[in-house]
Amino acid sequence: MILKNILMGIQGLKAKGNLELDIGNITSDSRQIKQGDFFIAIKGFETDGHEYVSQAVNAGASAILVNEDMVKSVIKDIPENVTLIAAPDSRVAMSKCACNFYDNPSRKFTLIGVTGTKGKTTTTFMIKEILQRQGIKTGLIGTIATYIGDKKLEDSDRTTPDSIKLQSLFAKMVEEKCSAVVMEVSSQSLKLHRVDGCDFNIGVFTNFSEDHISEKEHPNMEDYFNSKAMLFKMCPYGFINIDDFNLTKLPKMSPNCEIKSYGIDNECDMLAKDITITNSYVDFRVKVNGKNERIKTFIPGRFSVYNSLAAISVAERLGCDTENIKTALEEVRVPGRSELVDNKLDLTLMIDYAHSPESLQSILQAVKAYTRGKVISVFGCGGDRDPGKRPIMGEISGKIANYTIITSDNPRTEDPEKIVNQIEEGIKKTKGKYECIVDRTEAIKKAIEMAQKNDIVVLAGKGHETYQEINHVKNPYDERVIIKNIIEEIISERNSK
Repeated sequence: MILKNILMGIQGLKAKGNLELDIGNITSDSRQIKQGDFFIAIKGFETDGHEYVSQAVNAGASAILVNEDMVKSVIKDIPENVTLIAAPDSRVAMSKCACNFYDNPSRKFTLIGVTGTKGKTTTTFMIKEILQRQGIKTGLIGTIATYIGDKKLEDSDRTTPDSIKLQSLFAKMVEEKCSAVVMEVSSQSLKLHRVDGCDFNIGVFTNFSEDHISEKEHPNMEDYFNSKAMLFKMCPYGFINIDDFNLTKLPKMSPNCEIKSYGIDNECDMLAKDITITNSYVDFRVKVNGKNERIKTFIPGRFSVYNSLAAISVAERLGCDTENIKTALEEVRVPGRSELVDNKLDLTLMIDYAHSPESLQSILQAVKAYTRGKVISVFGCGGDRDPGKRPIMGEISGKIANYTIITSDNPRTEDPEKIVNQIEEGIKKTKGKYECIVDRTEAIKKAIEMAQKNDIVVLAGKGHETYQEINHVKNPYDERVIIKNIIEEIISERNSK
């Protein structure tokens, strides 16, 4: 594509050099540059792309875009035959360049964005399942993976990809004739302009609670909320959980978005009644397409009612049949979300992604309500993330679970023992029984060894993840495999006695 066409519609640019260049590809990774490519330098939390301008030039970049405040520091690295472009904000410019380069693919399908502290993944899977049942070929982009229809393209390394990757995925979905795409929209993706230029048709805000407060994420809850709320400034239609008081201010914040509500406890547009929660499913009554219907989904917990209501709201808006909605919600399964793991000891072992105070409380309260025996909680907190939530989560588990094993969970660059100690400060405020086992595999083994038939073991925090991140290295770690190996070992030990 011609460079000037890639830059179309971006405000405040200054350029030195030829804008008629034919660009082969655009990237913000200097290692991916090939002859004739366009390199966009952005400032990251750990690395600054402006430091790699000379590397991009040497690799064959024919055009470079930088932040305007960095021009003086990079101009010496740029020869006369390479076009230099300066932008007020290179992140904003990159998003718009990506949209232009891939021919604005999000205008060619219905785009549904789902934000919120928890419930994004399950809600997107539910929406996708309903649309597919309706015969609408649907793409999905989120925390677990990217899908086109039933085909998984790739696993995800973040909730929302960077803008260039995102637009390339959209283009692939257009190519494969998707009529709709549903995606998780993280607060970071909104704050860092990854979704700028996306043509959202519908937005969903599931709930809001403390999470992602750290030096590398959001400085405070206000910034976190305002970042998420940006989605509704990009949508003509939106749906919110009315039972979350934080979300009631969204209509005033987004006057150009027609917002409707769903809930359980407060008057709203889509109200769930007569709720039944068991150890394997929830069902409830709600008005769908003008008629009272009984909805059932095999993802246990009160939160599943909210996620289902969000999905039904979107499905109704898009004209889906009632029977397709009901069937899809019965059949949907989400990896790492209230996932029960079959095992040779016939124990109830649940893997869940809960990694915030609110989500840990929700899953523990949900299983506590239907478990006849003990609730055994195994969890840790990720390193290089909000340390303030660690003692809070310790206190929550201490109050709800019958027994807690505090362990490690993606310590990243922090000392795992220090993280465990911070969680322990919270559980000490309760009368809950607990122990600390830093090694996660040993912690899981202890939980399985102490569990009886009527108990439930909740392994919280990792969910769909199949790795343990330590000092920037993602080591293979799939809890399903870990459980299988531990149980084989236990059975072998018992048989040898």
